[in-house]
Order: sequence, then structure tokens, then C-alpha cells
Amino acid sequence: MTLPFVKAHGAKNDFLLTWRHQVPEVLEVAAVAVAICDRHIGVGADGWILLDDAKEEADAAIELWNSDGSRSEISGNGTRCAAALLVDSGRAGGDVRIQTGAGPKHLQLLERSGETFLFEMNMGRAQIEERDSSLAPGRKTVILNVGNPQCAVLVDDFEFDWQSMGAKLEHHPRFPNRTNVSFVRVIDSHTLDVRFFERGAGETMSSGTGSTGAAAAAVALGLATSPLTVRTPAGPLTLRWQQDDILLAGPAQIVARGEFILSAQ
Repeated sequence: MTLPFVKAHGAKNDFLLTWRHQVPEVLEVAAVAVAICDRHIGVGADGWILLDDAKEEADAAIELWNSDGSRSEISGNGTRCAAALLVDSGRAGGDVRIQTGAGPKHLQLLERSGETFLFEMNMGRAQIEERDSSLAPGRKTVILNVGNPQCAVLVDDFEFDWQSMGAKLEHHPRFPNRTNVSFVRVIDSHTLDVRFFERGAGETMSSGTGSTGAAAAAVALGLATSPLTVRTPAGPLTLRWQQDDILLAGPAQIVARGEFILSAQ
């Protein structure tokens, strides 16, 4: 049995995309997500996105599975990858609307060069839950939600085992459904340097929702203001506030197409 896929990445946060009707109902989706995302015996990715036909006023609906087989409400980078596939396949124009687990999202195509796209996506409003959490002793920590749970930890540098701290915070009892963790270094009032430990995927090169959470946390603490550049290990993402909504601009690139052989597992 084979499953077709398109591979794309948003600032090196990579995803495999498959149309839902191409996935046989007999398959256990969580197990397939683990297998297809495996970087040694699978195709390799941070997550697997299933696309469904348009619902209501959206061009498509998407369902995100993390590489560990868990579900996630939304990925900013992953949603841009889905938008790139929709535009590339002629299912959407420059104005893309996608239904996600965190509600409908609107993306505007800013540029296209071959299989490389630049979108600005309305990430919605950040909901600050705890502006001064004590989860990371000695470090300012903000707990918030940007469509998925976020924990933003302010740091002076990355010269410590932030990955282990991220893993502990991800599974902290404060978060019954786990959380995404970002480590935020403020460069100036318009620039942040951020590292990401994502729920269900671990360390990633970038994160759209993580960047949104990091930026919203810095703004909430009075350390930054719109517009903002978030420096990630994969390159910069830019954010701006439009009233209470946060708009994030970043790339998406289609890099491969193929079939995954399930019987090989």
C-alpha cells in the first residue's frame, strides 16, 4: 500500500501533505504519522498534514498530526505549506482561506518564485493566561495561547540545556495537553532571537505559532513593540499587529513529491 505526499517546509519546519481521500479508512492515522515522519525509515518531517475539500467559505480544511502521532490544533508554518500546495495546484488564488483546528485562517500571497512562496497569515489574537508564571524559576515566563498552548521563557542567551528544560515544561502538569515552549532573547524592541521546543516534535528550526507566542509574550511584558522580526535558526519571520490580530509573514517551499510505501514498515 502506498500513500502519496508532497513535502514542503516553512523556514525549515517541514511537513508532509496528503489529501484525506487518498488515505484508506482502515489505516490508523496516528501510527501512519509516526511512520511517515520518521527521519530514518520514513520520509521524514516534523508533522503530517491531511487536507480535505473546502468547507463553508474555506479553500480547504487541514488536520495536523505531529511526528510522535499526537494531534495539534495548528501550525503557522504548516498552514503556509498547505496554502502553497493549494495555490500550486490551482485550488486557491492569492487570497487563501484554510479551516484549521484553531478555526479559520486567512493568508495573503505576497510573492511567488517557482515553488517558493511568501505568505502573510493572520494568526489571530494572543490570549495571555499568565503574565508572570513561576514555572521556570529565575526566568520571566509567560503562558499564553495563540490557537495552541504556548510557554515563552525569557533568556539572556542559549548557553544552557534549553532542550531539556523545554521537554520538562512541555510535560508539566500545568499543561494537561502539553505545550509548545519558546526561549526568547530580546535583542531590541523590534527584534527577538528565539529557539523552539515544540509539542509532539521536539526541537525545531522554526515555528510560526512559537514565534507568534514569543512576540506576544515580549509585547505583553513591555519588552517589544510592533513590528517585530523573530530570528530563528532557519532565518527571520516578521510579525505586525493589526489592532489585536497578529499577522506573520514567512516563506513556504515545496521540495518533493512522492509515495510512501506502508508495507516497508
